[in-house]
Amino acid sequence: MRSYTKILALLVVASTFTYCRTPQYSLQQEKINYKVDNSIAEDTAIVNYYIPFKHKLENEMNRVIGYTEYSLTRSRSQVETSAGNFFTDALLEIGTLQDPNAQVALATKGGIRADIKQGNVTVGNVFELMPFENAVTILEISGEDMNTLLHFIAKTEGQPVSGLKMDIKAGKPINVFIANQPFDIDKTYKLVTYDYLANGGDYMEGLNNPIKRTDTGIIVRKGLIDYIEKLTKEGKTINTQIDGRIKVIK
Repeated sequence: MRSYTKILALLVVASTFTYCRTPQYSLQQEKINYKVDNSIAEDTAIVNYYIPFKHKLENEMNRVIGYTEYSLTRSRSQVETSAGNFFTDALLEIGTLQDPNAQVALATKGGIRADIKQGNVTVGNVFELMPFENAVTILEISGEDMNTLLHFIAKTEGQPVSGLKMDIKAGKPINVFIANQPFDIDKTYKLVTYDYLANGGDYMEGLNNPIKRTDTGIIVRKGLIDYIEKLTKEGKTINTQIDGRIKVIK
């Protein structure tokens, strides 16, 4: 009888371990492609929900806020562009409304994302020109840092600027004037830009150690719209052209 009792005990233990194991299943993967095209019927409830918002957005984007006498074009290969001049001229005016002592404005070729054709300028044009949520930033920087920035502009073969005139020779800045005054490395300068560049974006040099930084909170795109609308209210148009603010000397 003892031997049967031991055998029964072993069977119970074996059975317990067998049925306590995590079950294993064989998984099969099946790839199903769903075609998304005109064969799928519209959900009229969803369409009727978003159509009013779509019309409101389209009306705002198509709203005319100004007029440009010339096409405003951009280029990564040119030292100066009409789109860059317009952008930084506007940026400098936006900055001087916050700080009347602002002297120069800076952007980058890569930050200006669209051209504006000659004729009416719409809100949508400004969104295409500056699609980012960047905000206007005013920096007070030393003459040494301004010199670093000038060398950055020269070695990158020009960047959009306003309030600044300079020549580039052999990749170096020469004949530099800021606010119509010769550049003086012993002075400090107030520069208007936007937070992305102030934070070192686009490999920017010379802005990472300002004497003072003021983040205005003004979205650049909103500032541009206000700037153009102000011109229109004053009976003015955008008349920006290439003016030789940056030149390459052979």
